Amino acid sequence: MAEEEVKKNEEIVEVVEAEETYAKSGKKSKKHIEEVKAEEERQARKVERAAAEAAAKPKGAAPITRSKLERRGKKYQEMAKLVEKGKAYNLKDALDLAIKTSPVKFDASVEVHARLGVDPRQADQNIRTTLVLPNGNGKTVRVAVFAPLDVCKAAKAAGADIAEDEEFLKQLDKGTIDFDVLISTPQYMPKLGKYARLLGPKGLMPNPKAGTVTNDVEKAVKDSKAGKVEYRVDKQSIVHIGVGKVSFGTDKLLENANAFFESLKAQKPASLKGTYVKSVFITTTMGPSIAIENIYN
Repeated sequence: MAEEEVKKNEEIVEVVEAEETYAKSGKKSKKHIEEVKAEEERQARKVERAAAEAAAKPKGAAPITRSKLERRGKKYQEMAKLVEKGKAYNLKDALDLAIKTSPVKFDASVEVHARLGVDPRQADQNIRTTLVLPNGNGKTVRVAVFAPLDVCKAAKAAGADIAEDEEFLKQLDKGTIDFDVLISTPQYMPKLGKYARLLGPKGLMPNPKAGTVTNDVEKAVKDSKAGKVEYRVDKQSIVHIGVGKVSFGTDKLLENANAFFESLKAQKPASLKGTYVKSVFITTTMGPSIAIENIYN
């Protein structure tokens, strides 16, 4: 057995030395030659296939492309037919139509998208504020409060889901986030600084402009639970906001939408020259967009 193993090892060494000598001589190994040949055959087949496809197409035929609407689902296409192209509806009619054209089975959100004539790069035109929708937004909001213990007790009584002092930071250290709104007192904000990278991208970092950095924590909690929403202009100068659910019905949605437009009007920058609101569209979750008449400029 030992002699056989020695003999095998000698044969392996001879093969390796032969391959090294073959490579040093500038010649390619047999395996490499086979791989190159296989690749050439593959490329040849690819060219033949492309030629066959080109021959099958009629000369001068334009490439077949589907419109954006045709790439949508059947339900969406059916609902989109109810929206008249190029028409701007009044607000009430648009909300009626939005409810009718919701293609999903669940209770969809109703959204307003307003394109403004502001420049978000200008500090005085970077619109950001909050408002309390008269009928709420239809979402269950989980409110957390980070404040001294005596303030936490009052916050709990006001309806806060989480109200803690140092224990709250331990949860953030673990990366646990089980809230939608975070409210803090001004003196506790420095302690949240180290969690900016965790909370900031999720839009959960307390902010004075959003009313989530305040000494009146009870009022902030009640407003958040009652349907307080924040909206801000994005880099494309568009404001997006949800004004309720399809199940609200037209009247409640109309009341919420009017509250938003009044709030937006109050935010018009004094330095702005030209049109303030360029266009407004209403849509539902996964539903078609509906243009509405410009309410004001």
